[in-house]
Amino acid sequence: MTEHRQGRRGRPPNQALGQTIVGAASELFVELGFQATTLDKVAQRAKVSKLSIYRHFENKEALFAAAVAAHCHQFAPLALVEGVEGSAEDQLMAVGASLLHTLLSPDVRSVEAMIMADKTNQKSLSKLFYEAGAAHVIGQIEALLRQMHAKAILNVPDPHQSARLFAALFKGSDLLTIARFDEARAEGDDEIESYCRSAVAMFIAAHGGNDHARGQHGRSHEERMVIDLDRT
Repeated sequence: MTEHRQGRRGRPPNQALGQTIVGAASELFVELGFQATTLDKVAQRAKVSKLSIYRHFENKEALFAAAVAAHCHQFAPLALVEGVEGSAEDQLMAVGASLLHTLLSPDVRSVEAMIMADKTNQKSLSKLFYEAGAAHVIGQIEALLRQMHAKAILNVPDPHQSARLFAALFKGSDLLTIARFDEARAEGDDEIESYCRSAVAMFIAAHGGNDHARGQHGRSHEERMVIDLDRT
């Protein structure tokens, strides 16, 4: 979910200016919808020239993709892969909570609603939304699961498919529906933690959990104690 810059001749794009443009475009896409948002309006809102926009983005579609990516980055920048540590449960809880907070954020839900309301561009916008958001998130989860499998923390023979299933556990949460009429409940820390813990427990149970680690590295401490007692 990186900014969709295009290799263009002339001066290199200014990162801070690019962020200003994306911020203005994000507001307008939600307020007006994709079709009614023009680059002229974005330039006016960002207080930049239209030429400045073209130095950063090839067209409105590229700007929309960058806006979607920025929304996801705002809530789950590197937390999906970097900075998570501890047991499989701890790591997946961090990932799941970050992902659910992102999905529940008003900005992300507003973008989804805007896409669904735009019947003319719905297919192309949905594709951009998927590529800038879900596909990237799944890729990060896949990388983490691949590491867990290599370290024998979990049994994940197909990291990509398992990453899709993990993401689906959160995208399919009823909290996303509840948020439409009761945001306070849906976004409450207790609700999110409870849901994440149940989803993660289910995912770990389906991927071997501690049984896989024991199979790779030997018997558990408790099993060794039983064997030692039998020998005495």
